[in-house]
Amino acid sequence: MKKNTKRILAIVAIVLLVLLSISTLVIAILDFPGKERLFMASALAMIFLPILLWVYIWLYGVYANKRTLATVWPEDELPTAEETQDNSDPTT
Repeated sequence: MKKNTKRILAIVAIVLLVLLSISTLVIAILDFPGKERLFMASALAMIFLPILLWVYIWLYGVYANKRTLATVWPEDELPTAEETQDNSDPTT
């Protein structure tokens, strides 16, 4: 993925989080029918959007076999293909 594409996607994610924060604050301040459900939806989106973005970045790194910001293991501790396979003998 090109750097400009990554930068644009990062800016879009930041804008979404800022808009969700502002909308959650506005919903909490105003009083109108159905406020509770809209507030809960906005608050949950504000929590789950960063988690979803982290999982997407992590899965991209796993499938592209690249090190990303979401990589769980340090580079020198990444398991090799032989270590991840089950080498147990079924006859024992």
